[in-house]
Amino acid sequence: MSKAAYLKMTTRELGEKVKRAVAMLEDCTVCAQACRVNRLKGELGICRGGRRAVVSSYGPHFGEEAPLVGARGSGTIFFAFCNLKCRFCQNCEISQHGEGEVVSTSDLAEMMLELQQGGCHNINLVSPSHFVPQILEALLVASALGLRVPLVYNTGGYDAPETLEILDGVVDIYMPDIKFGDDDAGRKYAGAAGYFTVAKKAVKLMHGQVGDLVVDGKGIAVRGLLVRHLVLPGDLSGTEKVVRFLAEDISKNTFLNIMAQYYPAHEAFEYPELNRRITGGEYREAVKIAERYDLSRVYR
Repeated sequence: MSKAAYLKMTTRELGEKVKRAVAMLEDCTVCAQACRVNRLKGELGICRGGRRAVVSSYGPHFGEEAPLVGARGSGTIFFAFCNLKCRFCQNCEISQHGEGEVVSTSDLAEMMLELQQGGCHNINLVSPSHFVPQILEALLVASALGLRVPLVYNTGGYDAPETLEILDGVVDIYMPDIKFGDDDAGRKYAGAAGYFTVAKKAVKLMHGQVGDLVVDGKGIAVRGLLVRHLVLPGDLSGTEKVVRFLAEDISKNTFLNIMAQYYPAHEAFEYPELNRRITGGEYREAVKIAERYDLSRVYR
């Protein structure tokens, strides 16, 4: 069992990060949407997350990438709501409709500890961008009670630099999506102004903190960056721009999962260009692009 980065901090140091993050809720800039609502007083912004975290489900997950799953699973906590409004979201009941339960700090801490006790290799925080302060509050409690496994920050990529700076020394494994290689596409299909510009800055900060993905002798991820990219119909995802950014600005050793599981969901039926599955040829071309840019760790 690998020890986590947050164990290198004192309780006081982690507590200071908690205070900084919670203070951001008063004029909310926790994510890149920067809605500036007062979540401490119950005001809701684009994500519709309030003062407390909302969790849809949690448990060991065996459908993630192999370095996260290992033999005992990735300990996923699925947060409800989202700071993105992807028109094609395949988990819209959770992300857009908020299916889940409001949880206290102690509830969330207990989930983390239960996943560790069940043997999970890590705590995988799914869609965490809008609930970072609440996660840190729970981590402070859970680490004092014996939490030791690495944290995975499993994000849509629309993260604020100040929040990522707070997470420096806390997160072991960053796993961002880079959904679009174009700002206009991000605005149109995910309600995220300047999406690619924001995501590039975020991924640079993430990589600067944790470096390329490192696995232990059993192939289990212990630290580093893992990027996901979902291929969209008609290359609406801008795969070549995403791959070029990773190869030239991050590292040719970036662990990149090129995903083929797109299907029309949520509001995709309202967009003719999104209203079909991708073809085998489109997926193969995305993989070839990664190979042309000499990315050495393409997961598929």
